[in-house]
Amino acid sequence: MEALNTIEPITPDAFMAEVIRFKMEGWRVVQICAARLPDGYELSYSFGRDYDMRTLRLTVGEEEPVPSITQIYPGAFLQENEAAELFGVRIENIDGDYHGKLYRIAGETPFKQKG
Repeated sequence: MEALNTIEPITPDAFMAEVIRFKMEGWRVVQICAARLPDGYELSYSFGRDYDMRTLRLTVGEEEPVPSITQIYPGAFLQENEAAELFGVRIENIDGDYHGKLYRIAGETPFKQKG
């Protein structure tokens, strides 16, 4: 049987319900990745189960808040803090929010600059 590996675009409105469904079905968080877009961010939340991987791809505006998934997946706090601190993603209500003090960096949100 071949392993599943998908990237699934999702809207902000449907995001949390899908994360909860993944948790209830036994998926674990594998990684959270932020990438800069001209007017916002592309966030990829990857979940694994057995040999399968599913990535939820969320596109948000620069000032658009994103709900934290730490209420569902507590271990996501490091990756969410990283996205917030390095890119400036507005992730709200992180359990374990470092408030911009996760890394010792020379400048605020170094990857937020537009390319």
